[in-house]
Amino acid sequence: MNLKEDILKLKKERNVLILSHYYQNPDIQDIADYIGDSYFLSEICKKCSEENIIFCGVKFMAESAKILSPNKRVFLPNPDSLCNMVFMADSERVKKLKKNFPKANVVCYINSSTEVKAVSDVCCTSSSALNIVKNIDSNEIIFVPDKNLGSYIQEQIPEKKIILWDGFCNVHNKINKKDILSAKEEYGQDIKVLVHPECTKEVRDLGDFIGSTGEIIKFSSSDSSKKYLIVTEDGILYKLKNENPHKEFYSLHMTCNSMKLTSLDDVYNCLKYFKNEVFIDEHIRKSAYKSLENMHILGR
Repeated sequence: MNLKEDILKLKKERNVLILSHYYQNPDIQDIADYIGDSYFLSEICKKCSEENIIFCGVKFMAESAKILSPNKRVFLPNPDSLCNMVFMADSERVKKLKKNFPKANVVCYINSSTEVKAVSDVCCTSSSALNIVKNIDSNEIIFVPDKNLGSYIQEQIPEKKIILWDGFCNVHNKINKKDILSAKEEYGQDIKVLVHPECTKEVRDLGDFIGSTGEIIKFSSSDSSKKYLIVTEDGILYKLKNENPHKEFYSLHMTCNSMKLTSLDDVYNCLKYFKNEVFIDEHIRKSAYKSLENMHILGR
């Protein structure tokens, strides 16, 4: 039994679109119709003609796909694939904070629960956050839940007041200045440091380029350097090395265990039996839809 071949055959027979985030295992990326960051994949969900979507990522990504495409069936191959950051904010506390800052708009990172999206004015991804905060008609922004991405936005848009939540990505937040300096000692001072904005300020300050996963991939392909330190989750290395075989990519061994849970067996069983479908209460979905739709309007 060749699982990859069986999956590719079955997805055609069953009119299924398979999406994969860059942080997934290489064998999952190999069987996906589209691989991308959260913003790109959310656009695909809106536009695709397939009636069934298998989302190889973490739960909030599959939920976002369902929010945007209520008439399509969305499946999460491994229901244990959860993002820790999602649990760092809840809708009740967001509503309380909003009362303290009545003039502020709430911008929630896509790494949020459906309930938090439902009480937010607009959702954002790391690649769309700057455009959204620039374009939103408010000088006060409550940014939920990633304090590191929020502080990066504040640096780039100082004319607006960003009220930060105390959330973070465990994988990115643990990297520190010493890790970067040690890597440069090991791989050479000429190495270019490409940093995800979910990292802390002390790490971002050492970056030659700061951007989302998709932006890091684009930069690496167009840049003339030959050697890079990639300061984000290791899953992105598969795409980088495939697209740039003559360049060298090094990492800090940053692994999101939740992103690695999805296996080919999970995808196959999901395809064969339509297991682990995502369901969302329609009232909450409609409210959350507004914030995701605003993301696509303001993020351009």
